Amino acid sequence: MSLKKHLSISPAVKKALDAGQPVVALESTIITHGMPYPQNLEMAQNVEAVIEKHGAVPATIAIMDGKFKVGVTAKDLERLAQTGGKAAKASRRDVAALLASGEVAGTTVATTMMAAEAAGIQVFATGGIGGVHRGAETTFDISADLEELGRTQVAVVCAGAKSILDIPKTLEVLESKGVPVLGFQTADFPAFWARQSGGKVDHRVESGKDAAKVIALQFALGLGGVLVANPIPESAALDKDEIEGRINEAIKGAEKEGVSRKELTPFLLKRIFELTDGKSLVANIALVENNARVASEIAVALAKLKK
Repeated sequence: MSLKKHLSISPAVKKALDAGQPVVALESTIITHGMPYPQNLEMAQNVEAVIEKHGAVPATIAIMDGKFKVGVTAKDLERLAQTGGKAAKASRRDVAALLASGEVAGTTVATTMMAAEAAGIQVFATGGIGGVHRGAETTFDISADLEELGRTQVAVVCAGAKSILDIPKTLEVLESKGVPVLGFQTADFPAFWARQSGGKVDHRVESGKDAAKVIALQFALGLGGVLVANPIPESAALDKDEIEGRINEAIKGAEKEGVSRKELTPFLLKRIFELTDGKSLVANIALVENNARVASEIAVALAKLKK
């Protein structure tokens, strides 16, 4: 049975795809688990507006009512935002159980990629990808996002990997999976709230058109996904050393409370929000909107290449 049979594609998204118009996928765990209400709803609405402003059609993806909804309605968007963290968090291993149960679930980078590819969407904007967690050499805590990037033909535009991760190890795994990391107007791999992580990208691109050429050829060759690393705007970036101190404090709190596995990232993001007096949330919103803009430019360029 194909995943396509479990998609519910909105009329607007289907019309755009049928016409060869640019579409940008959006995940939903950032709504259900990444931010508090009502900021999460405002963010989701603003990000969709940014995509429309730059000439593409937004397709927020979530698991709802036994289907992968590709392009949720305004009513569904509000429903996702008001779950208060009680919605499920859907990674690849959870998909069958969640579709069978009919539960509401936010899709991670991995499951958003799955649904986007099945729907025919090639570009996806998110905040930051999951990766190798600190201490993974003993816990083996590595996000399924990296595996999905290695096998699923979707270009993911992000502000690098979340700063709470072990970024050097994350880059090593991406290399092992054959995932090209493109730096959008940068040679430095960004670290979510900070513009630089100390790591380097594989190739630098200067425009959406440049990125689209690489992505189109990558997919034509039958290879896997592409990661486009787009730094947070300088005006919204946090001090690298300051945020590192807050991350270490949050990690110690997680260890003390025994938080691990898929509960770890939401816990850390919430704790860092508290420790930075909300600055991390402001930065998060800014980088997501910036990624939506760049993803739209790439999607528009890809659509022109196809024509």
